[in-house]
Amino acid sequence: MRKWLPLLAACLGSFMLLIDVTIVNVALPDIAADLGTGLSGLQWVIDGYALALAALLLMLGSLADRFGAKPTYLIGLALFAAASLGCGVAGSAGVLVAARAAQGIGGAAMLATTLSLLHATYTGRDRGIAFSAWGAVSGAAAGVGVVLGGVLTDLLSWRWIFFVNLPIAVVAIILSAMAFGPSPRRADRRVDFAGMLSFTLAATAATYGIIRAGEHGWGDRGAAVALIGGALALVTFIVIESRSAAPMLPLPLLRGAGFTATLIAAAGMSFAAFSSSPLLSLWLQQYLHLSPLRAGLSMLPLSVCAFLVSGVFGRLLHDVAPKWTIGGGLTLIGAGSALLTIIDTGSSWAATIPGYLVIGVGVGVMAPPLVAVGLAAVPPHQSGTAAGAINTARQLGLALGVAVLGTVFRNAGSGKTPTHGFIDGLNSATITAGVIGILAGTLVFTLYSRSDRTTPAAPAPTPEPAHLA
Repeated sequence: MRKWLPLLAACLGSFMLLIDVTIVNVALPDIAADLGTGLSGLQWVIDGYALALAALLLMLGSLADRFGAKPTYLIGLALFAAASLGCGVAGSAGVLVAARAAQGIGGAAMLATTLSLLHATYTGRDRGIAFSAWGAVSGAAAGVGVVLGGVLTDLLSWRWIFFVNLPIAVVAIILSAMAFGPSPRRADRRVDFAGMLSFTLAATAATYGIIRAGEHGWGDRGAAVALIGGALALVTFIVIESRSAAPMLPLPLLRGAGFTATLIAAAGMSFAAFSSSPLLSLWLQQYLHLSPLRAGLSMLPLSVCAFLVSGVFGRLLHDVAPKWTIGGGLTLIGAGSALLTIIDTGSSWAATIPGYLVIGVGVGVMAPPLVAVGLAAVPPHQSGTAAGAINTARQLGLALGVAVLGTVFRNAGSGKTPTHGFIDGLNSATITAGVIGILAGTLVFTLYSRSDRTTPAAPAPTPEPAHLA
């Protein structure tokens, strides 16, 4: 039993950071009422976390290489716990968003090192068992998050969706300190701080500009300055990465159609499948008057369907070309998101079931092979960086998706009665998610078809430890 303590420590940390992606969704109406914030503030509650994860994941993988995976993981756990406490006691939306961003920093340190620690701890058959168990726990986190968020918000308050992290973090820290051995360090490993800073500025400025445009209009000077600044920061990032001796994201990786397709698929999945969840949560609670728990349960079909499809059919799809599993799965997700537009002023929560089931099938088909296919498209010595980039794309897709769909929602509902405006805005947001999913799926299908390096979803090569997530 003692040999599985490291696995337990890794699963506790990963479960905690991953449920915090979804656990806030059903608590958003209570947060808005308690802190007196509107849609823009709620968008940042989600995006502050997702952006920090996206921006820092690759850099923290490099830091873990230099200073050791174990201390990096322990620092991440401690920061996540402290930030969770800050979220729970936040008295304003600004403080909550700042604490959520700090949570994201801690989460990035944990996500960048978890599988590295498992890889170093286990060998042979035990390593396969450990990775499988970690994957199952990670896959279940999204579904558990919405239900746990509903239970805690219903029985206690929204603040307990953050307080619950504290005892979990304490146990994870104690177990990790005891169970994981010393981590190797590479003192010569360079850290691309300039690349990290420019990427962070680009992602944050773009997200801020989109959210501000939704609130104040596209002619708003602040929105325009942010979007232009984001574009300039992105150009700067590309220049830095092209000249850096140790780039955060080696640009030659993007020359391969297979890897580029995988990044687009990762971002597209998060955008099309999950970015509309905050708006749907508001509809379920503010307009259908469901409790947070019932709202969470009504959103569960997506996660349950994805879990069942990936578990039952994952092995059968092992030898299917990625253009069908990943490109086809993403197209299914887009179709499912478009199905959510059947919601009208007289709809019940059951109107979401067809769309959620189709989205769940798409996620269940495309998610299992996604990382393996991406890693097969790059040289083995860059597999860790590639895995980190794929997870970065996932979080960036979620952050930009929440910003874009919130802006579409505002614009479509403007000037109408509250109920009709909300429904029109919601339908415009879900159809936008659907169109993005279908277009991204078509592009991914085409890129995989052109790639001569991408193979079917074979077992992933051994990753470069500190970056795999």
